[in-house]
Amino acid sequence: MKKKVIIFSAPSGSGKSTIVNYLLAKDLGLEFSVSATGRAPRGEEKHGKEYYFFSTDEFKERIEAGDFLEWEEVYPGCFYGTLKSELERIWKAGHAVVFDVDVVGGVNIKKIFGDQALSVFIKAPSVEVLRQRLIGRGTDSMEKIEQRVAKAEYEMTFADKFDVVIVNDNLDTALAEAEKRFFEIIGWSKVRKRKADLLSGFFSDRLTRFITGTWELLATCWKKGCVRKCGLWSVLVIRLK
Repeated sequence: MKKKVIIFSAPSGSGKSTIVNYLLAKDLGLEFSVSATGRAPRGEEKHGKEYYFFSTDEFKERIEAGDFLEWEEVYPGCFYGTLKSELERIWKAGHAVVFDVDVVGGVNIKKIFGDQALSVFIKAPSVEVLRQRLIGRGTDSMEKIEQRVAKAEYEMTFADKFDVVIVNDNLDTALAEAEKRFFEIIGWSKVRKRKADLLSGFFSDRLTRFITGTWELLATCWKKGCVRKCGLWSVLVIRLK
């Protein structure tokens, strides 16, 4: 999975993050690329988990320093971007990078990585459904929601620039489609190998602990004369219990 990239983009309220979190939870060798932003944290968001939070001035300084793979001023004074150091961290761990980014950011990242990346556009079945989902969040004013809806209508014009478009009308169907597309770019064989390696490591560790523990028990019993009195088999039976 070396240096593989999967990009998920969508207008706000399309269900993109739900789909991304579903794939990340399945232990497929994926790791989320934490984006950087110039906005303040919302609710219980934490630096380094949901986003890397910087002040507007700090964000601009990092732009000047060339720290970003890509960045965008999504709203006036509100910046988002991808730190180059974040990608290197994930690839060094042997994982494929998962991007959860805005639509323009997704298009830009796809241009950078080309066939190395799978770009997925998630969309709601209609603008009205999108509006209702945003209202249901209960986190924004109606003015902010209408601003997001207007932006979503514009972002939907970029759908044909992505490799795959998934309409999130039914969540289970959308999740299945996203997982199918993942296997197409990564390959079933690599996923099976990863799971086999994990199992092999698990059993190898257990076997090592068992042998070490047994040896220590035999050494203790030998000193106390238990082996000579009861026999080696009796000691092993005790160890297996």
